[in-house]
Amino acid sequence: MQRVSEMYVRITHTLKRSACPLLYSGGRLHVGLGVRCFANECTSSSKHVSFQSLSWEERLSDTVTPMWRLNYKEQLRIKHDQQKIILLQLSSQLSAMSGVCLPSIPLLPIIPSPVKDFYRNKSTFSINKGVDGNQKTVGLYIGTGKRRNIVCVNGDHLLNMPEKHKLVARCYEDFIRQSPLQPCIVFHDGGHWREITIRTNAAGHTMAIVYFHPQSLPTDEICLHKDSLVEYFTKGPGSVCDLDSLYFQESTMTRCTHQQSPYQLLWGQPHIYEEVLGNKFRISADAFFQVNTAAAEALYQTVGDLSQATGSDTLLDVCCGTGAIGITMSSRVKKVIGIEIIEQAVEDAKHNASLNEVSNCTFIAGKAEVVLPELITGFGTEGGITAVINPSRAGLHHRVIRALRNHPVIRRLVYISCKPDGEAMRNFKDLCCSSEQRRRLTGEPFVPTVAVSVDMFPHTPHCELVVVFER
Repeated sequence: MQRVSEMYVRITHTLKRSACPLLYSGGRLHVGLGVRCFANECTSSSKHVSFQSLSWEERLSDTVTPMWRLNYKEQLRIKHDQQKIILLQLSSQLSAMSGVCLPSIPLLPIIPSPVKDFYRNKSTFSINKGVDGNQKTVGLYIGTGKRRNIVCVNGDHLLNMPEKHKLVARCYEDFIRQSPLQPCIVFHDGGHWREITIRTNAAGHTMAIVYFHPQSLPTDEICLHKDSLVEYFTKGPGSVCDLDSLYFQESTMTRCTHQQSPYQLLWGQPHIYEEVLGNKFRISADAFFQVNTAAAEALYQTVGDLSQATGSDTLLDVCCGTGAIGITMSSRVKKVIGIEIIEQAVEDAKHNASLNEVSNCTFIAGKAEVVLPELITGFGTEGGITAVINPSRAGLHHRVIRALRNHPVIRRLVYISCKPDGEAMRNFKDLCCSSEQRRRLTGEPFVPTVAVSVDMFPHTPHCELVVVFER
């Protein structure tokens, strides 16, 4: 723990010098730097910039892109140290669980993003009360609902979002300010217009998705407002956005899938396409795709290299999304089996395999905790299986971990996490702990052998951590 504390002090010292008020203020380290936020002895705030004294633009930058004041080399150094702390914590906890002092997990040099600015291919803008009090303001939030101090600030100055996203957001704001309908800020308070999501690709093609709460509006009246939206973005002032796709989703829930409430294509093409490592991928309105395409290429290349998969192996791609990892690795292995909960993403994955003339990929729709235990029992004991895991921040269900842990043919597992100090840490420990009959973790424990960070999110404290487990 002394090594963890020393690294924590080094990170906080850097942030104090950089005057990042959101990352370091009032003697505390903030924004999930891979360690818990805890106080230190330095409590003098006179040397630090006051958050309230900043402009609204600076406050939003400090909220969305807290590292924007640091040069990129310094950002990478801090992120590398963050991940080193997390791996030291993992080693310490595994040592305590086993009663044996385990060596630290080797961490390779961080892989930088090839693109540092304006790298996001997907952005979502919300609606709320702006700096001027106008409730029809489109931007990003400062403050919290709990404290009732939310202000929606225009994101035109942010370093991580491309100009096209900002342009569409500005036009959407113009549209809803002309609309007779009110925004839906709190569901039970009424209103209709909600956030907008913009997706773009390297070729500049643009998809916009508008979310709408129907409340008690009759269907024919909703259709009139959909027509107005199409008119604005195709023939009106919004035509400057040059949209390729305009989608509309009616929903009474904060988030819902295409199956729960279909995405309605109001105008244009149903998909946009992106190329990754020489493969072309179809992207639907709700499909998961890494938000930084250039860095995703670096991530997938790294995962492929670390997997050490061979032509006789089966690749098990858990939480496969649109099939990007499996398809980019398909030439390295005998067979790819992908599992994904979002049905539309699985349809995209199947289409992507066909589009790239890849014939050794099978994609299955369903919850991994339901599909995998039954699927994995049919693998037998012949041939090697390499597993690649790329879950959401919530990590993997215990039944998935148990199925992976208990199958003897899986000798190598590559786990990708954007929040390794969260639920992923529980997964790491369950993969590596001693056998437990009570929890039915009976398979041989895995051992973390190497890790590497890939910076997918410049100007933020976040990155992807790739950890290789072997046995």
